[in-house]
Amino acid sequence: MTDSRIATARLGATGPEVGVQGLGCMGMSFAYGPSDADESRETLERALELGVTLYDTADAYGAGENEKFLSPFFRAHREELVIATKFALAIDPDDPTRRIIRNDAPYIRQCVEASLKRLDVDVIDLYYMHRRDVNVPLEETVGVMAELVGEGKIKQLGLSEVTGDELRTAHAVHPIAAVQSEWSLFSRDIEAKVVPAARELGVTLVPYSPLGRGFLTGSFAKAEDLTADDFRRQQPRYTGENAAANAALLDPIRTVAEAHGATLGQIALAWVQQRASVHGLPIVPIPGTRKPSRVEENTAATRIVLTEEELALLEPIASKVSGDRYADMRFASAGRE
Repeated sequence: MTDSRIATARLGATGPEVGVQGLGCMGMSFAYGPSDADESRETLERALELGVTLYDTADAYGAGENEKFLSPFFRAHREELVIATKFALAIDPDDPTRRIIRNDAPYIRQCVEASLKRLDVDVIDLYYMHRRDVNVPLEETVGVMAELVGEGKIKQLGLSEVTGDELRTAHAVHPIAAVQSEWSLFSRDIEAKVVPAARELGVTLVPYSPLGRGFLTGSFAKAEDLTADDFRRQQPRYTGENAAANAALLDPIRTVAEAHGATLGQIALAWVQQRASVHGLPIVPIPGTRKPSRVEENTAATRIVLTEEELALLEPIASKVSGDRYADMRFASAGRE
C-alpha cells in the first residue's frame, strides 16, 4: 500500500485546502454497532498520515460523545486538520428517544458553546446546519451562524441536506463553504438542482455515505446481517425485497473493480471523486470507517480514474435502486425539491 498523500481541494471560495477525501467519524461512537476505541484512534492517525485533513462529526452523534472522543486527536494535531461539526438535531423533551429539528437562534448559540467545550477548541473550522427546520426562516438561521463567524467561534459555514434554492438563499446572507448531502452510485438526487447551485456559487460538495453506508462495498447484503443496534436496519433500501433487488445492482461495480484490480468500495469512491470533473466543482467525500486498513483502501481510490466506458456501465445503477434512503424523506433535500 502506497503512503502517497492524497491531493487537495478548497472548501468554498475562501476556505482552507483539505485532502480531497475526508473522514466521517460518526461510526466511531454511534449508529453502526460496537466499535474498538483504540482501533478508531489508529484510524484517525493513519488518515492524517495519508493526507486526510477534514474530519466530520456532529453534536448528535452519541449525544456529544463522538465530539468528546475526537477531542484528544484534534488537540494533538490542531494546526494540521479541519474540524467539521453540526447542530440542529435536538432531543424531544417529551420523548427522549425521538429527535426534533431546531434552527432557532438560542438553540444554535447553545449548541456551538457545547461543541466548543466538548471538542476543547477555541474555534470550529466548519459549522454545519445539520438539517433544515422549515418553521424557521433560513435567513434567520444563517444570520446567527454569520454572527458566530464575526465573534470568532466558527470560521466557515456549511449546510446539510438543503435544496438548490435553499442554498442560494443562505449564500445571499453569508458565503457558504460546503454543502453536505448523500451522494453515491445509489443516491444521485442532488445532481438535478443542488449540484448546479453549488457550482454556480463556488460551494464545495461534501458527499456523505459515498459507499451507500457500506452496502456498495458488499460488506452486508441485508439489514438482518447487521447488529440489532445498527441504524441501517431502519433504512428502507436495506430491508426485505429492496435489499435483494439492490444487491443485484452491484454486478457492474464488480466488473469495473476486476478490471482495475480494486475493491467494490474503491470503485464506488472513485466514481464519487470523479464527479468533480464531471460537474466542474470541488468534491470532498467523507467515507466513514473505523479501521486503518480501510482508510488506506479508501484514499487509494482517489488515484483510480474510470474510463468513459466504465462510467457508462455504472450510470444506470441509481435509477434502479429500490427504496428511499430514509424512512421519512421530508428532512432530506430531495423531499423538499
